[in-house]
Amino acid sequence: MAVLLLGAAALAGSGNARAQGSGDAPGTIVTYSPAASMQYIGSPSLATLPNGDYVASHDFFGPGSSEFVQAVTRVFRSADRGRTWKQVSEISGAFWSSLFVHKGMLYLLGPDRHHGTVLIRRSEDGGRTWTKPTGAGNGLLLQGMYHCAPMPVVAYNGRLWRPMETAHGPVLQWGKRYGAMVMSAPVDADILNAGSWSTSSVLYYDSTYLNGRFGGWLEGNFVVDKNGQLWDMLRVDDKASFDEKAAMVAVSADGKTLRFDREKGFIPFDGGSKKFVIKYDSVSHYYYALTNSVPQKYRDKYPGRNPATFRNVLMLRKSGDLVHWEDVQVILEHPDVLKHGFQYVDWSFEGKDIIFLCRTACFDGKEEAHNNHDANFLTFHRIKNFRSMGADRIP
Repeated sequence: MAVLLLGAAALAGSGNARAQGSGDAPGTIVTYSPAASMQYIGSPSLATLPNGDYVASHDFFGPGSSEFVQAVTRVFRSADRGRTWKQVSEISGAFWSSLFVHKGMLYLLGPDRHHGTVLIRRSEDGGRTWTKPTGAGNGLLLQGMYHCAPMPVVAYNGRLWRPMETAHGPVLQWGKRYGAMVMSAPVDADILNAGSWSTSSVLYYDSTYLNGRFGGWLEGNFVVDKNGQLWDMLRVDDKASFDEKAAMVAVSADGKTLRFDREKGFIPFDGGSKKFVIKYDSVSHYYYALTNSVPQKYRDKYPGRNPATFRNVLMLRKSGDLVHWEDVQVILEHPDVLKHGFQYVDWSFEGKDIIFLCRTACFDGKEEAHNNHDANFLTFHRIKNFRSMGADRIP
């Protein structure tokens, strides 16, 4: 069955990528990796250069990749507002990494491998060439084991902010090993120098949260509420309930201390057991997010299934206060929950539109994706006139 496109204006696909395989992939195909390669598309990140060109990146994960040694990230560029894309570089030693533009320059920040050392690189030519981190003075920021997703690097109140998680424990297994933290640096500092960055206190896994159902928190968003409070809003693992949640961890104004209210800090958040990105729209005064919600029809069809394994619906959501969220409209949907996923979306406002980059798992014309998690496509999309969409338009 074809992908349902609801409320999203998908741009035409790249000719080169379509020649390799398209199947029922929606939107514009940036790149493709067949399921048989066992190198899956991960960590979409999207940035817009000062001249208006788009830059996209992704890494490879899976048994055919080098994610546990020195991960590989590829960088693409579009000079025609996302209609066509061209690979401009390949980086060894970059995983789960975020693209961002600062003072006219393009940067890439993230670990060098799965649970690796945190590095930052700069490109002065739009992603074609990059600096090489060799020490604390030119890009090696944190040594040890760290985890993240390509979350936005946010400039606020004279500092750059980037949530991160330690991966040092107390229990060395997924979820339980992750401790929430935030990195920050002055906006006028040399951000390739480790000395410019400071890290907050760490909030580690606590097995007593959620009445013992807490499986961990990860992939935090740096956001600021309308009262000026800084927050790290994290994905929450709770396999036992379709009532998905996000965690609101308070960040001190100087970025040094994190604080969590175990009674009020977990909020209802559909799609909260998967990665999501939250951004504030200064025009409408709403916060927006794109999430993998689980509509009731899929809950009814698959009772008892872990909500984190549903990635076949991409929903646009909004909130006036970060705490109370409402659905706006389904953006992408496929009825198959096992082999189709539209996930790990990175996105930006662009005038009246939202542009987004998606880790897409779907049929490629010859074979299915390995599963809904192990994506075979990187796709680009545009949501036109998103502010005019309303909950009354949800099918």
